[in-house]
Amino acid sequence: MKGILFDLDGVLYDGGRPIPGAAEAVTTLQGRGVPHRFLTNTTSRSRQALAERLARLGVTTSAEHIITPAFVAGHWLRGRGANNVALFVTESALQEFEGLPVLPNDAERGADYVVIGDLGEGWDYHTLTRAFRLLHDNPQAELVALGMSRYWRAEDGLRLDVAPFVAALEYASERRTLVLGKPSPAFFETALDDLGLPAAEVVMIGDDVEGDVGAAQSVGMQGILVRTGKYRPGDLERGITPDAVLDSLADLPAWWGQRANAGQS
Repeated sequence: MKGILFDLDGVLYDGGRPIPGAAEAVTTLQGRGVPHRFLTNTTSRSRQALAERLARLGVTTSAEHIITPAFVAGHWLRGRGANNVALFVTESALQEFEGLPVLPNDAERGADYVVIGDLGEGWDYHTLTRAFRLLHDNPQAELVALGMSRYWRAEDGLRLDVAPFVAALEYASERRTLVLGKPSPAFFETALDDLGLPAAEVVMIGDDVEGDVGAAQSVGMQGILVRTGKYRPGDLERGITPDAVLDSLADLPAWWGQRANAGQS
């Protein structure tokens, strides 16, 4: 192993609370010069906002080292020369789509791409119906999901993530979704390209046995599951075998050191 992809929510912090020892673990591995990126399905914050949040936790990194679905989607849409983009994302995530021709927030027709992120409490019947009307108006419109996480842990408990809303739109509009976040292989491959390492030399650290560990293993990486965040004991009975299970990210430097020593022996 030469490089690491760190999930954020549930790994470095849980809801709004830092996970004890997690920031120190990242700092230790940074000090050892281990190549790394932060990989998250969060669509409610920009990369810069996430970098500032990590700084408050004691982790120094740049926005360019954080890969989010909104960043990947913006890059993908620009590469296609996309027009008439309808965005269902938070205000903070909008900056990742700068320069794209975006429809007004009240538009109900004329979209070529309908991009769905996590609006949290911004989701209501009217908003979901507007997204459906945009898709129904143009049978060729592409439904783009910024991840397919089912739920996440907030300060007040578990909350629905983007997948349930995408599933409703997919069913109602009778079309397939293009996923540009975890567990999409393209999302992990973007991170690997940015890191400059082959999959076989990179490990993904996450609290989601399917979206983090299983998805990473499907593209040739190793996957480590941490017993924090959304982890539940039943996760180890879902047919996915992590390459390691750690109590928390705080245990990673010791695990990494043991692997390094074994490789030198």
